[in-house]
Amino acid sequence: MTASDDDPLPEAVSLVEGATQAGLKLRLLGGLGVRVLCPEFPPRLRPGQDMDLACAGKGRRDVAAYLERSGCTADRMFNNLNGDRQMYFIAQSGRPVDVMVDRLTMCHTLDFRPSFRNSSLTLDPADLLLSKLQIFELNAKDAHDITHLLAGVPVGTASDSGVVIDTKRFGEVVSADWGWWRTCTGNLEKLPSLIAETPGLVPPTARFDPLAQAAQLLEFAKSVPKSVKWRLRANVGDRMRWYELPEEVAH
Repeated sequence: MTASDDDPLPEAVSLVEGATQAGLKLRLLGGLGVRVLCPEFPPRLRPGQDMDLACAGKGRRDVAAYLERSGCTADRMFNNLNGDRQMYFIAQSGRPVDVMVDRLTMCHTLDFRPSFRNSSLTLDPADLLLSKLQIFELNAKDAHDITHLLAGVPVGTASDSGVVIDTKRFGEVVSADWGWWRTCTGNLEKLPSLIAETPGLVPPTARFDPLAQAAQLLEFAKSVPKSVKWRLRANVGDRMRWYELPEEVAH
């Protein structure tokens, strides 16, 4: 982790640590969460990078008050209109702060409330991975984050020691909704070609083979028992669009 002026991670970690000490449910989301879980890998930095956070809906007003006490300026109009699902602030550094509330809605909707059972600075690794695998049109940064997670965090179960990408949590999401399953498995299947095209996606100090771990998750997604809703939607298949194309929300 670097501490350059362009690196939002130290400021984001400080905000989340302060919230945790105050008993508030606030976690790192997105690429910053990936970096905390994979600190030995080269960071993905860009000028003006924002800070993506996640909070529980219960207590979101306390989280908003805490962020303001910490020097963040709230977009009050946006937060009044959208605060039940998303809040927006400007940090002391001038960086934008997006706070997703209870769910991340993009191509699919990820209910990340189960992640607040942990004591980590981030969402659970499975939820971080799902937040990227749900994107129908992957871009370079999403492929980077997926590869780093699969290269740095083992696939396993919650009963395993240490931090893992929990197959039970992964299975809960993809077995309940065919659309989720279709997008996630499609992206896992694309990963070998993405890495072949851009070998630099795999960090030189990878702890695990990301392709082997992707194959493990892919096999698990195919074999996990499916819900009735999943099976009914599977009968329709690709004839009906199964994902949304999210639009940028104006602040």
